[in-house]
Amino acid sequence: MVGRMLFDTPAYLIFLPLVVLVYWRLARREQNLFLLAASYFFYGWWDWRFLFLIATSTVVDFYCARFIAGAKSGVRRRALLTISLLLNFGFLGFFKYFNFFVDSAEHVLHALGM
Repeated sequence: MVGRMLFDTPAYLIFLPLVVLVYWRLARREQNLFLLAASYFFYGWWDWRFLFLIATSTVVDFYCARFIAGAKSGVRRRALLTISLLLNFGFLGFFKYFNFFVDSAEHVLHALGM
């Protein structure tokens, strides 16, 4: 497996200037698509198996934004924003805190003799 591309690694120090250089040479619409592709590459470099998370977030946020832009009702706009936020904060919360809650439950169960 290839090493992680952290912000202080040689791989990132090559990746970032290349992305910036290519970005400034592209037209506006192409810049957006390129940054999306570069983001997926950066994320996939760490572990390609988690690309479905960023893809799911991208698709849900894209369609929520499109529907928000076309919505005439404030209630509908808020509902779509809520869907987007819940999904993204849900992913963040799960992957940030899942092990904490599992370890805590394990300690409690162990303390109770289970």
